Amino acid sequence: MPARLREHYLKIAVPALTKEFGYKNVMAVPKIEKISLNIGLGEATQNPKMVDGATNELGSIAGQRPVVTKATKSIAAFKLREGMSIGAMVTLRGDRMYEFFDRLVNVALPRVRDFRGTPSKSFDGRGNYTLGIKDQLIFPEIDYNKIEKVKGMNISITTTAKTDAEGLALLKAMGMPFSK
Repeated sequence: MPARLREHYLKIAVPALTKEFGYKNVMAVPKIEKISLNIGLGEATQNPKMVDGATNELGSIAGQRPVVTKATKSIAAFKLREGMSIGAMVTLRGDRMYEFFDRLVNVALPRVRDFRGTPSKSFDGRGNYTLGIKDQLIFPEIDYNKIEKVKGMNISITTTAKTDAEGLALLKAMGMPFSK
């Protein structure tokens, strides 16, 4: 069974974007390519066990096993050695990506305290969107009793859009709640 949001993209978003930007070909319509989730743990230099908790949480949120990221350079001021584990990341594509985006927009973001929409200024100039989340408890998969520390994460949505206006229109058509 294909993801609910993929069908929404094909039936609603594609015709709306074609009408708005006047695309001649269906393949020219921008689409979401991948979603990357990243947790950076600066405190992992003192407590290496934190990386295990972060990978378990990221795995349950994303639905696939995360990759542990390692430091590429040693920085003495941060007590960081090359090769130390300092974070975890996951890249989602295909149906898993659409499922995650659906959960993010309809379940997780409305659970943020004092939520008034995501900022529409977080585009990078090429139609890709990045969103920072301060705590991972907004995802229903996380059990409140099992976390030792609240960790934030970055969510990067990579699209095939050429400009920020096209990327914004695509994410709005997909249901992303942007602030006014």
